[in-house]
Amino acid sequence: MTIEMETFIKFVINVYNVNKAKISKFILPKSILGKCSVGLIIIFFLLFGTLQLLIFSGQRGGDTFFSNLILAIPALLSGILGISAFFIGLISIIKNKERSFLVFLSITIGFLVLVFCAGEILFPH
Repeated sequence: MTIEMETFIKFVINVYNVNKAKISKFILPKSILGKCSVGLIIIFFLLFGTLQLLIFSGQRGGDTFFSNLILAIPALLSGILGISAFFIGLISIIKNKERSFLVFLSITIGFLVLVFCAGEILFPH
């Protein structure tokens, strides 16, 4: 290899490491509560996807929410996880000054889940 090629490779590696640090600084959470909030939203989506697969496979609900426990358990757990991610992410931002994109995204999704659940409780259909 020539000296220019080695210099170019070192330059590319350096730029990659600097950009990687900048990206992870703004996207990934630093605090434990922020990581917990993002993890809860990921599990929320897994449970919600499981619920959708169960519905697609032919499972149907009954007269009450708990008539079909196979559908009720993932629905209830995903709602609890979404609302928990909202509050834990909010505490992370207030207490630990967390500013990562994923924490703000988990708070937004958790807030939407909270509004949906509150609407279902306050105005049943």
